[in-house]
Amino acid sequence: MRLEEYWGVGPKTRETLADALGTERAIRAIEQGDVRALTDAGLPRGRATRILRRATGGAGMDTLATADARDAYKELLDLAVEHAVTDRAADRMRVLTPLTDVEAMRGRLDDVLAARNAWAALEDADRRTVLEAYSRYDDRAGSERAAVEAALALIEAGVDSGPFETIADLEAATLEEAAAALAALDGGRVREEADDELDRLRDALGTVEDMDANALEVIEDLRSDGVATVTEFRDAFEDRLVSETQLTLAQVHEAMPREATDATDFVGSTLRGLRSDLTAAVDEREAAVREDLEGTLEDASDDVSMAVSAVDDIGFHLSLARFALAYDCTRPTFRTEGEPAVSVVAARNLSLAAREEGPVQPVTYTLGDHTVTAADLEPEEGLSFDETAIDVDPEELPGDERVAVLTGANSGGKTTLLETCCQIVLLATMGLPVPAERAEVTPVDSLVFHRRHASFNAGVLESTLRSIVPPLSSGGRTLMLVDEFEAITEPGSAANLLHGLVRLTVDRDALGVFVTHLADDLEPLPPEARVDGIFAKGLNPDLELLVDYQPRFGTVGRSTPEFIVSRLVANADDRSERVGFETLAEAVGNDVVQRTLADARWSG
Repeated sequence: MRLEEYWGVGPKTRETLADALGTERAIRAIEQGDVRALTDAGLPRGRATRILRRATGGAGMDTLATADARDAYKELLDLAVEHAVTDRAADRMRVLTPLTDVEAMRGRLDDVLAARNAWAALEDADRRTVLEAYSRYDDRAGSERAAVEAALALIEAGVDSGPFETIADLEAATLEEAAAALAALDGGRVREEADDELDRLRDALGTVEDMDANALEVIEDLRSDGVATVTEFRDAFEDRLVSETQLTLAQVHEAMPREATDATDFVGSTLRGLRSDLTAAVDEREAAVREDLEGTLEDASDDVSMAVSAVDDIGFHLSLARFALAYDCTRPTFRTEGEPAVSVVAARNLSLAAREEGPVQPVTYTLGDHTVTAADLEPEEGLSFDETAIDVDPEELPGDERVAVLTGANSGGKTTLLETCCQIVLLATMGLPVPAERAEVTPVDSLVFHRRHASFNAGVLESTLRSIVPPLSSGGRTLMLVDEFEAITEPGSAANLLHGLVRLTVDRDALGVFVTHLADDLEPLPPEARVDGIFAKGLNPDLELLVDYQPRFGTVGRSTPEFIVSRLVANADDRSERVGFETLAEAVGNDVVQRTLADARWSG
């Protein structure tokens, strides 16, 4: 295969990769999803990531049918990458794509959840040990020594299940010896402190070299000590050499010349002889130590190779495990037979949870044939308001409608619910746990996610229709998540077009949620569609709007303007302003406004 045949590789990119890596190595890097190799070759990280996503998961990327679906996918990856233990793991996470094979989804889920459970079972101290080892591994760009040390940290922590099983059978003692040998070797040289005798010889050689470079000063120092005769000079020089180099007297004597014309000749000849002897001794000792260390590495080569391979793979799964644990994610189930469905129980929006602005109210929602019960609809303790979120009469449970029109209060969480459904489906099809107590997902061929875009012109309408209608017409399984379609065209036409989209979604046996304020204009809906509503519940003592984010099934939600008007009346700055808002209060129902204000003051 030629480089140009890969998505995103044009002539300039091909030339860059071929010059830096060679064609074969560049192809291998693309096939293996190696972001680092491509960025080291000179490609921007974003471009390298896009190329690899298409090369390794092109069919999965094709399921993201709209720009907003692709943006939601990238936002999820950004959240996941925050929990990566190494840069290499982060790179591998960035090229994760939706999968098209359910067994592959289940297989990845098995690995990630096993890693999550193993990580959750560790003591905090063991977690810190592992993370510190991976930090050193990252700092050294995945060197063999860092990989072996990381493997030892994992073994010491006792993680031996799921993806960690690959290191469970490695001998810790063998890896410790290998780590010491790798620490001792430095590109063919033996590092300091690897061998005491080699260090002693190197120190002695260094001392002799310093003396040789300053021979005249040595002679002057000896003479200043009061030596007067040749014998005294010779003895003083011997004593200094033995003292400062830790050489034996015999070694010093052997290096001294039998004849010398003067003190300078005597000292210089002695030091040159010692340098020669010590250089040979250092080389001989270093060769012996290096041979011994290399023998240790040869004996441990299988364990080292397994550690290098396993540590990188474990780092990837460990990163995903930390992400799943951080958001209390669980295993979704996949519906591969029968009618399509998406149902979530106590689902949380990851974007909101990541902001850490307090607890996120979970929501339960369904499309298609589902297994949600009345118990699933009871509000979670501490997160509900005075009334239960939903009347849990079995007759008012959500039906098996495949399409829903979602209505309700402004800032009531309708868009967030769409985003949550999108996140759940994306994570599930990527083979990752989802932020819900329970979730059931039919993998789709096309995910159409359309956020509200307040651009009122014909061009935006046309481009929107071109992006959301073709996936419905393709004949595959489609999930439509469309937010306030009416924002891009005039209300009358919007209602007609939206009704047509709902009908087309039903006709194509697709799943869909359409957020709108035009529900009354869409009647009658097909029997396969229903209307759900989100309701404002009142004002808190600070006159802030309270919304119950759990939709009520089969009920049109209301924006409840009386709550907004109540707040404006209460916060009016002067009498004339208050009179104006009181006029609005009469229009929406003055008795309701006054009761709302009284309730807010009473609760305060």
